[in-house]
Amino acid sequence: MERLIAFGVLSIPIILLSWRTLFEVKSHGFYRFFSWECILWLLVSNVSYWYNDPFSIQQLVSWIFLFFSVYLVISGVIQLKKGRTGQSRRDEKDLFPFEKTSGLVETGIYRYIRHPMYASLLFLTWGIFLKQMTYLLLITALTSTVFLFLTALYDEKECTGFFGEKYTAYMKRTKRFVPFLW
Repeated sequence: MERLIAFGVLSIPIILLSWRTLFEVKSHGFYRFFSWECILWLLVSNVSYWYNDPFSIQQLVSWIFLFFSVYLVISGVIQLKKGRTGQSRRDEKDLFPFEKTSGLVETGIYRYIRHPMYASLLFLTWGIFLKQMTYLLLITALTSTVFLFLTALYDEKECTGFFGEKYTAYMKRTKRFVPFLW
């Protein structure tokens, strides 16, 4: 019961952040919302296992995933902020201010992957899952992964619509989530 209450209360900020896109099925924000909710469920389910057996292989891999997740999101946000040139002409209501770049960002982590922040959420998902693995949480982690994949696909459609052929060429040079692999 405590997990459900925590999940409900912590879902409120996620709903508030996602409100503009909750009913926009063709927006990347729609799918991102459901991934965030899956990640939140993983977190409230596994928070009590966070420091159990801290030197086990499972916990060490979990921490590596979690730290890499933090690196990816920080690196991605910094590069996006650097990519804002003057006044942005992007007025899509479902974009956060730091996402409204007027030029295609191809430096830093974006040189290797197109979606470092979604990759960050993937590593966060699996890092939290590894804290205490159950079949229900495996299904939740897989569901989050599917929603993140859909988020990236819809984001790519939006970026192709805005940046055109330049983004299509960029997609051919980079991977979606993991440098040199995927």
